[in-house]
Amino acid sequence: MLQGKKVLVGISGGIAAYKIPYLVRLLVKNGAEVKVVMTPTAADFVTPLTLATVSKNPIITDFFHPETGEWYNHVELGLWADLMVIAPLTANTLAKMAHGQADNLLMATYMSAKCPVMFAPAMDLDMYKHPSTKINIDRLISYGNILIPATSGELASGLSGEGRLEEPEKIFELIKDFFFQGNSLSGKKVIVTAGPTFEAIDPVRFIGNHSSGKMGIDIADELANRGAEVVLVCGPSGIANKNGKVKRINVTSSDEMYTATTEAFKNADAAILAAAVADYKPKDVSDIKIKKKSDDMNIELVKTHDILAALGESKKGGQILVGFALETNNELENAKEKLLRKNLDFIVLNSLKHPGAGFKHSTNQITIVHKNNKIQDFELKSKTEVAKDIVDTLAEKLKV
Repeated sequence: MLQGKKVLVGISGGIAAYKIPYLVRLLVKNGAEVKVVMTPTAADFVTPLTLATVSKNPIITDFFHPETGEWYNHVELGLWADLMVIAPLTANTLAKMAHGQADNLLMATYMSAKCPVMFAPAMDLDMYKHPSTKINIDRLISYGNILIPATSGELASGLSGEGRLEEPEKIFELIKDFFFQGNSLSGKKVIVTAGPTFEAIDPVRFIGNHSSGKMGIDIADELANRGAEVVLVCGPSGIANKNGKVKRINVTSSDEMYTATTEAFKNADAAILAAAVADYKPKDVSDIKIKKKSDDMNIELVKTHDILAALGESKKGGQILVGFALETNNELENAKEKLLRKNLDFIVLNSLKHPGAGFKHSTNQITIVHKNNKIQDFELKSKTEVAKDIVDTLAEKLKV
């Protein structure tokens, strides 16, 4: 099942470390090659001998072997792995990872890793809920690391609540899913658009909208996680991609987005256009800042390029085209009409009537409308989970 996969397991010094030998055993039993790096304090909770026995590899706890003086090369370890999993991750090691403090071998290896990194926090509930913990977790996610959230249950302190390490069986399933998904779209090239466009009035002012770009950026990351070659054409956004394999083209205006997207689509298998492109732009743009001279100011607007329609017209056999419809009324009817008019394979409908959906939310609630009139309704989810639903649907289309 995991034959040929190389997994580097990092263990920090928390009581939940006692669960990790079972995780290592599951990985080895299913064909993975496993190496283990521990912080010095992790050995207080689980013995290196136990881990060496189940992993079939020496356990590394320091930069130098205590007897032979052999140097353990953290750079080579980071290059060796296909995936690094740090579990349990204590609040202390979490903070070090978030701020780049490489004072032990585990941290140096993490900072040298070229592979994706999963991290599974485990700590008491008050520590897990502390604002600094949330900030540090969000920072690790922003670096492209994959969170395995803590669960609720009985904790070592005797309290019960969120902060318990996810069970080894579940972590193993997540690792297995990671490797499966990491190859499922291999060989496919997908174009994604995200964010708003800013249409200049003068060097200072512009016409724009409230799109953060998060939905499209999450879709691009999910596609890359599954092995696709991804080109993300992104309007102004402060959100970084989590997957470093995404080729990101940053643009500002609708004209720039049109040029980049139409060019990239020529050799693509699919495109998902999630950007909130301005429908109109100023006909004339001032080279200098317009001074306030009267109570009124009239700006003549002209239509921008319809990027989705352009791709629909140029679409070749076998290419899949996906659009978004953000509606406030007659949602389904408008989405169906747009689907047909722009020659889409399916359309993702957002309604601003749904609380927690639309701009400036970390969640979204969608309906997917297919060309054959099949309709799929989804519940409110994080945009990361919504991205998975959209990519699942695209993956099915690409199999046809």
